[in-house]
This record gives sequence, structure tokens and C-alpha cells, in this order.
Amino acid sequence: MNKLPPIETLVPHATPMIFVDEAVSIEKESIHCRVTVKESNLFFNPESRSIPAYVGIEFMAQSISAWSGYHASLKGDDSPIGFLLGSRRYNVSVDQFSEGSILDVYAEQIMENNGMAVFSGRIEHQGNEIAHCQLNVYVPSKEKLQEMKMKDRT
Repeated sequence: MNKLPPIETLVPHATPMIFVDEAVSIEKESIHCRVTVKESNLFFNPESRSIPAYVGIEFMAQSISAWSGYHASLKGDDSPIGFLLGSRRYNVSVDQFSEGSILDVYAEQIMENNGMAVFSGRIEHQGNEIAHCQLNVYVPSKEKLQEMKMKDRT
């Protein structure tokens, strides 16, 4: 098995905004990442010693970003900037992710067209699914992103 690059090289974020610890495996249309719940996460609640379960959507979104960054790196490109457009049917069986928990985060591309994509995501803890949803994302081309930035300046 090939060693995967550090997550910091795959997502276009900087610490402390990186919430996923590592990419475990990356395939043509899927990714498996891992998150350890710890105090360094911006959403960590010191009173409950946990992270709210709604942050799971961001764990899945950053896993998708790492998937995209990895495939861009295979072509010699930088990690692209992408946008989470929304999530559907986020079902979670816990209220929070407890400190020290190791979460396995999975995302699989269902379809893609012109930079718009739909992914199925899930989070497992100790082999049990505790969250899942569908995520809609958009990764604009470099030209489209530049156009969007220019419109923002006017």
C-alpha cells in the first residue's frame, strides 16, 4: 500500500481549520479518512469534552476536499477550492462525538458533471455507522474561480 500525503497537502485549508487528521485510503471515486476527537478542534466543547455531532458534515466535506486534492495532485495541480453547496438527510445517532473517539469518515462520489458533484458520506465509530448524508459540492475550474473572484471585486 502506498503512503498517502499528509492531509495538510490535500486540502486548501490551514491549521486550525483542518478538522480531518489523515487520509487512510483513496480510490478513484471514494475516500476513507480518520478523525480523532480532541481539544485542538475549534468546535471542541471543554465542558462536555466533545464536539457537536453537526460538525460531522464538515468532517465529510473535508474528506471530499482531500479526495479532490489527491486526484489533483496526481495531475500535478494544487488542491482546488471547492464549495459545499448543501447536505441532505443528515442522520446522526449521537448528539456529540466524545473526546478520544476515533471516527472513520467515508465519502463516495455518486455523480459529477461540470464541477458539480454529489457524494454519499458516512461516519463510523468502532465499525458502527453513527452518521450519514448526501453532500452536494461544486469545484469550479480555475477560469471560473478567477471569474468569480473578479465579480466579487466589483
